[in-house]
Amino acid sequence: MTLILDPDDPTGWREAPVSATDERSGAAHGAGHAASDRLTAGLNPQQREAVEYRGPALLIVAGAGSGKTRVLTHRIASLIDGREAWPSQILAITFTNKAAAEMRERVEALLGEAAGGMWISTFHSACVRILRREAEAIGLSSTFTIYDSADQRTILKRIIKELDADTLGFTPASAQAKISKLKNELSDVETFARNVNTNDPNEVMFLEIFRQYTRRLRDASALDFDDLISETVYLFRAFPKVAALYQRRFRHILVDEYQDTNHAQYALIRELTRPVEPDVVAELDAHGVLVRGMTDASGRIPGASLTVVGDSDQSIYAFRGADIRNIVEFERDFPGAKVVLLEQNYRSTQNILSAANAVISNNFDRKDKKLWTADGDGDKITGYTGYTAHDEAQFVVDEIEALHRAGVAYRDMAVFYRTNAQTRALEEIFVRSAVPYRVVGGTKFYERAEIKDAMAYLIAVANPLDELALRRILNTPKRGIGPATETSLASFAEQNDLSFRQAMRAADGLGLGPKVTKAITDLANVLDEAAAMLVPSQKGIDEGTNEGAAKVSDVLAFLLDRSGLVAALRGSRDPQDETRAENVEELLAQTKDFDRENPGATLVDFLTQVSLVAAADELDDASGTVSLMTLHTAKGLEYHAVFLTGLEEGLLPHQMSASEPGGPAEERRLFYVGITRARKRLFLSLAMSRAQFGEVSVAMPSRYLQEIPDELVDWKQSPGMANSRGGSQPRALNARRGGYGGGGGAWGTRDRDLERFSVTKSAATKTEWANRVTGTVRDNGDLTLEAGDRIRHTDFGEGTVRQVTGEGSKRIAHVAFDAAGQKKLLIKIAPIEKL
Repeated sequence: MTLILDPDDPTGWREAPVSATDERSGAAHGAGHAASDRLTAGLNPQQREAVEYRGPALLIVAGAGSGKTRVLTHRIASLIDGREAWPSQILAITFTNKAAAEMRERVEALLGEAAGGMWISTFHSACVRILRREAEAIGLSSTFTIYDSADQRTILKRIIKELDADTLGFTPASAQAKISKLKNELSDVETFARNVNTNDPNEVMFLEIFRQYTRRLRDASALDFDDLISETVYLFRAFPKVAALYQRRFRHILVDEYQDTNHAQYALIRELTRPVEPDVVAELDAHGVLVRGMTDASGRIPGASLTVVGDSDQSIYAFRGADIRNIVEFERDFPGAKVVLLEQNYRSTQNILSAANAVISNNFDRKDKKLWTADGDGDKITGYTGYTAHDEAQFVVDEIEALHRAGVAYRDMAVFYRTNAQTRALEEIFVRSAVPYRVVGGTKFYERAEIKDAMAYLIAVANPLDELALRRILNTPKRGIGPATETSLASFAEQNDLSFRQAMRAADGLGLGPKVTKAITDLANVLDEAAAMLVPSQKGIDEGTNEGAAKVSDVLAFLLDRSGLVAALRGSRDPQDETRAENVEELLAQTKDFDRENPGATLVDFLTQVSLVAAADELDDASGTVSLMTLHTAKGLEYHAVFLTGLEEGLLPHQMSASEPGGPAEERRLFYVGITRARKRLFLSLAMSRAQFGEVSVAMPSRYLQEIPDELVDWKQSPGMANSRGGSQPRALNARRGGYGGGGGAWGTRDRDLERFSVTKSAATKTEWANRVTGTVRDNGDLTLEAGDRIRHTDFGEGTVRQVTGEGSKRIAHVAFDAAGQKKLLIKIAPIEKL
């Protein structure tokens, strides 16, 4: 009979359950061997070492795709199976509920019933369990409420309104972000108050917001998500006896994704792994808590054994407070720690891994490791330089279609980008080419609130009777026109048989305050001025053309400027608003594309084109959908084929990170994370001109591309070869153009390196290349096509329809173009005509 200490039963020991292994081996004597053999079978030597090591601290540096979850689960299972720990003495911490559930299932699969009682959970849920039990100690009721971010914003909105803090530029989101950052650094109101600069009205106001926010949470007996961790740390520091109960209980603590921990999470782990001092041990003993057999020679209970798994090369959440030092300095924090490197990769081909190794080796201050695989080199990486974002998107779609024809399911392919604004060109070409896709962790471009706001301005100008659009922009950005004013405008319009727009012009007669009246009439004037810009010249009117009317892009630029929409987003303290401003500027860039591709077209033509793309039905395909996502969203996922797009200076590395300390290194890790998501095929693409801040500008290839050895990448050229001078003079994109001197560009990019990315071979310097692939769509109404029909396409020239699939608005033509090869087209909106 084996006796084992049960920490949930403070009075003593109980008989250990018979594990499955015992029954098989017939006697407890051979159990250790059978267990270790069964649990280490199939592991490589480094994985086995990580599973079997026993000591105070272990750092497992797990490269991408190196089987870390397997190592963690087998380590937990071997501790339980070898009778070294009772399940309830094990605390395993992950970052997501999904990862926790997966780990629990895998341990249960290895051990069966014997695994019950382990704590495998996220940081937050482990803290909730502790706080519910110990709530009295910190003056909370054990039924405290947990506020999510929507609840937090509701409270902050009220506080900001009461304090008139919005006049200083505070928004609920900006205050929330700052409070969260402070709590993650374990700084509460009192700590912040001690260091506040009393001469800065902004800081003084923020302190008051923070004070009231803290008080309201206390009054409601509520905690927000960040409190869960910081309050647990305060609890352990203020009440050593309470901390001792958990330090005594958890003998093995395992933390996954350690490179993503912030300061508060780090402090929690430090508290949990401290030894219990002899005086506290004596007190526990006096209270009847079992400590016999747990103490060392000095009379204290030694600290728990800590295992952390992580990869500093995949630390990409600094903007969320993750501190890469936690993992880099692990050996300093825990002297005598053992380090195991997991370098064998079970996901990608060697070519993909060699590219990743080459890129990340340019970051210093990291544990050197080289990922390798036993599965062979695989295909070369494919590189592509397009003229424009549409050109690049067409390349992505063509390659996806080729892979799909070769049997790769849509759900096994993904397209990554650095910023959300980059989805616009991709989405247009995906819709037009009838490739089913979804934007993961984000909203489709035209469904984003800020795009709908900007579009509502254009709609209000094009159609003065559209009340919905007018009401959307009435107080966007904020002009002090509240719901009550809006209602009185609407009823005034109804009583006097006016349209809503006419009521706005006549706002003087409503008897509202002077400030509000001015805000309404000012907006009406801006819309009227914009409408006047759209009127053609007398000659245009006589000839029935649009001659003399302002371009759509000019009208939008005027509206954005006069309404203050972009300025409001740029001036906000909410970090998300920077992204929203980028999206609005992407829309402005789109109107410029539209004006260039459709000379003489009207605002209504533009709105029609957008609504066609925006309203395209979700295509459904038996093989799933292609996933579009940002590089940050991609972490932890893997796909058969990965497309990394927009590999240009200013996007990756992002212009905002270039000036921050550690910024370029963090962006390089982001690129590394993107590369290591690919199993078999990796595609790298960039465009030679890219819209930024609403302007189309020349793009420089990302510095990270030069870090990949030449022999790993097969660079495909772009259509530019065709119209060069005999195609004999390769020319660097930006070689020796003003501003990027021969000495090597703004980012130190050397001309000779740019030759590799050279696409045009003409000697003439062009700033705006002829756009090969346009984003054009048109409404084909009920155009019917059948196999054998000849068609002409704006971008691809003439071709023959091979087959037509799908029903109604989802009909798809499969066309073999004479020059451009096979393409799929969504018949409803493709820019085609039947010959």
